[in-house]
Amino acid sequence: MIVYTSCPNCDSKNISLVITCKDYTVSGEKFDIWECKNCTQRFTQNIPDKEGIGKYYQSENYISHSDTSEGFINSIYHKVRKRTLVQKRKLIEKITGKTTGNILDVGCGTGAFLHTMKDTGWNATGLEPDKTARDKALELYGLHLNDSEKFFQLAPQSFDAITMWHVLEHVHDLHAYIDQLKNLLKPGGKLVIAVPNYTSYDAGVYKEFWAAYDVPRHLYHFSPAAMKMLLEKHGMKLDQMKPMWYDSVYVSMLSEQYKTGHSNPVKGFATGAVSNLKALSDTGKCSSVIYIASAN
Repeated sequence: MIVYTSCPNCDSKNISLVITCKDYTVSGEKFDIWECKNCTQRFTQNIPDKEGIGKYYQSENYISHSDTSEGFINSIYHKVRKRTLVQKRKLIEKITGKTTGNILDVGCGTGAFLHTMKDTGWNATGLEPDKTARDKALELYGLHLNDSEKFFQLAPQSFDAITMWHVLEHVHDLHAYIDQLKNLLKPGGKLVIAVPNYTSYDAGVYKEFWAAYDVPRHLYHFSPAAMKMLLEKHGMKLDQMKPMWYDSVYVSMLSEQYKTGHSNPVKGFATGAVSNLKALSDTGKCSSVIYIASAN
């Protein structure tokens, strides 16, 4: 078990408890979330270490590993994903200025995004810690993914783009990862990190029921200010932020279920839609944010 006495982002001692959340996916256990008053980073306290966290991912409901489409919310996720995969590919092409190149997807789950990039000519490398997800990627797409332990063995300056789609919040070695991500980028390469944003409207509505807290699998809970500080600390420059509009709806539907104990997709959709409206003029208020960065 890991107990923080200072902020895992900026190392400030000015930290305190802000909310307690339940693990609705696997264990039913409750975990405290603390916040740093210096950098606004939030983090889950008393988390399992790397050796102990695995059991909290063992659920057929954990869509990133099982790729399940059972249930209304998961079926919606799959339908939306077809569209978002194309949007992600176009984003990579736009920010890199390339239609082919070398791309690394860290924590690639069952390989849907990696398959999309490979199909359009990219030399795609995928890392995934969960064997069930790696086996599923082989079954679905014929992809041979590497265990995430290979991350620190990859050759420096190898990739035009590196993506982490809702992955950084799961990584125990936060600072070591950012250093290695910077090290792996080619000159001019782009780092893409997508994470939930606890400063969003839907997070404020659902509070301890907000599904994107996802304790204890989500070790960190980022604000735009905290992400910017983290990147700059490691010699990275935040180039731009992009919204993930669909996430607010998906997360709000799940949150509504956690809060009430039953599915209410209409109310969840409405909350997600309002959240997006409030983020139209400020991407930093979106339910999930894509951070695009490059080395200084």
